[in-house]
Formats: sequence, structure tokens, C-alpha cells
Amino acid sequence: MIADNLQSDLLGRRVLDNLVTAVLLFDGDLCPLYINPAGEMLLQVSARHMLGQPIGALIPWSGCPLERRLREALTTRRPVTEREVSIPLPNDRTIQVSCTILPLHHADAPAEVLVELCQVDRHLRIVREEHLIAQHQATQALLRGLAHEIRNPLGGLRGAAQLLEQELTDESCREYTRIIIDEVDRLRKLLDRMLGPNLLPRKERVNIHQILEHVCRLLSAEHPEGPVIARDYDPSIPDFSADPDRLIQAVLNLARNAVAASGPTGRVELRTRVLRQFTLGNQSHRLAMRVEVIDNGAGVAPELQERIFLPMVSGHPGGTGLGLPIAQELINQHGGLIEYESRPGRTRFFVYLPLETSHE
Repeated sequence: MIADNLQSDLLGRRVLDNLVTAVLLFDGDLCPLYINPAGEMLLQVSARHMLGQPIGALIPWSGCPLERRLREALTTRRPVTEREVSIPLPNDRTIQVSCTILPLHHADAPAEVLVELCQVDRHLRIVREEHLIAQHQATQALLRGLAHEIRNPLGGLRGAAQLLEQELTDESCREYTRIIIDEVDRLRKLLDRMLGPNLLPRKERVNIHQILEHVCRLLSAEHPEGPVIARDYDPSIPDFSADPDRLIQAVLNLARNAVAASGPTGRVELRTRVLRQFTLGNQSHRLAMRVEVIDNGAGVAPELQERIFLPMVSGHPGGTGLGLPIAQELINQHGGLIEYESRPGRTRFFVYLPLETSHE
């Protein structure tokens, strides 16, 4: 009988640990007794640090009316369901959840309350990600078609200019043919940059924090006068399979934009977090990570916010508008995605990458 109960408890724990819905268990004093991995990810807390602490230690619920609902449920012994409850998270984020509160009162056991949180804006995020992936794929297909049509006449122009240069004896006339050749080469390089690398990534085991530290060294060398570059790393992120050069280029493109937006007196932060049971587009991953590039600049202009991942769209004077679409392509090649949110004084780009693949 004891063995059967133990097996049942292990099975129940395994089920809860693998749910995509956040589940929390509180005792009668509203101290957390259990938080499943989905709850840790949703509330951005560590169960190891939160268990046994007062509910006030759960920073996202500070001043939240949900605590009052929990106490009412314990007193009345009646379940409560709340829809579209706003829960503030660290770093100025807010999520919308549907909340089910179920008081547990056993005969001889102390009172407990079970809480289930389902993020209602999660489905909107999935739809937005699918749209972003489809938009990027359509853009890349269009660019590849245009590049093929443009490269052929460019090759003809370059060849004709070279032949003409050989026939000319006047050095001043040859200067014009060299201009033609140089401009053709410049356009070819621009096409190559717009399309991004056309070879498969050369993957190896990498550590994301070594990648980010390399980016920080490059930024410090390029901008010794500032801005301040801060780090907030999650040491629990494991090594994973990726092309280090392409990851460096993707993050560097984002970080250079952040530096340009914040200026020499501003602040840029690189932050990493591990994510469990995370969905990218329509694909669920047991383990993923999020790299954030944060700046305190003026933010993305409203008229650009729907188009910033399209080629040739730039909010900086003299910008080529290729940094973001190239970064998106490089991250897509790793099965990931780049998103962002922006307001004046705080812009955050999120790089999502799976930490496991079907081949690992």
C-alpha cells in the first residue's frame, strides 16, 4: 500500500511538473508549498527560494487583490474563478491570467489552497509569433527572387565595363569604368547582406554567456566613451548546439542598435533567463532560453513598429535597415525568434532560442 501511494505521488508530481499551466499550492498562512516549473516561468520566480516564504515574498503579487481572494477562499471554503486578472511581474511587465482558486480541507490535515493560473494572452503571443515567422519567410522568399533577377544584369554590366576598360587608352575615361565596376560590386554586397548567409549553420556546443561577453568586449572597443553596459545572467542556462559566429552577429546587431538609441550617457543591459515548457510559434519546447537586449533610449517610433523587421526600414539617420532582418534570419536558422516591446525610455528585444532539438 505504501509503495502504491509513493508511486501515485511520483506520478502526480511528474504530471504537475510537465503541465504548461501554472499550479501553486499554499498552506493556511498563504506560504507557498509547491510551485510547478510553469509557475516559476510565468511568475519569474524560483520555487527553491519561494517555498515557505510569506506570500508577500512573491513580488509580482505585491498589492495584488489576488491575495484577498485566496484568504476569502480559505475562509468560505468555496472555489473562486477570476478571469483576466492583471499580475505585475518584475521589470515592468504585466500579464493577464485566468485564475482558479480551490480550497483543500481534509478531515485531519491543515487547510491548503490550490491555485491554477492560465495566461490568457499566451495565445495572442503564439498568433503574433506565427505571423512574424510567416512575414519573415515571405520577405526572404521575395528577396531571393529579386536578388536572382538583379544579379544577372549586374554581372552583364560588370563584364561589359571590364571589356570597355581594356579598350580605353585614356586614363580619365577608365576612371568611369572603375566607378561602374565598384558600384556593381557594392550592389552585390548589399544583396548578400540582405539575404544573409546561405550556408547551413556550423553548429557546436556553445555557452550563451561567452557569446554575450564577446559582444560586450566588441561594444566596449567600439564605444569606449559609453554607454554603461550591464549584465544580468542566469547561470542555470546549459550549453547548447549553435553556430557561435552567427549568434554573435545577431546579438551584436541588436546591441549596436541599443547603443545607438541610448547614446554615450545611456545604459544597455544584457539579460538571460531559462524558460521551461515554452512555445515558439506553434512548436513547444521543454527547455528554451530568452536573451534580452535592453536600452533606455527614446524607443521605436510608432510608425515603424510594425515594419522594423523588414529590410531597408531604419529609425536611425544613415542606417541601412538591415541589422534587424539579418539578426532575425540568423536566429530563425537556429529555430528561434526575435520579438520586442518598446516605449519611450525602455526598449527590450527578446531573443528566444530552444535549448534542445529533435536530434539531440
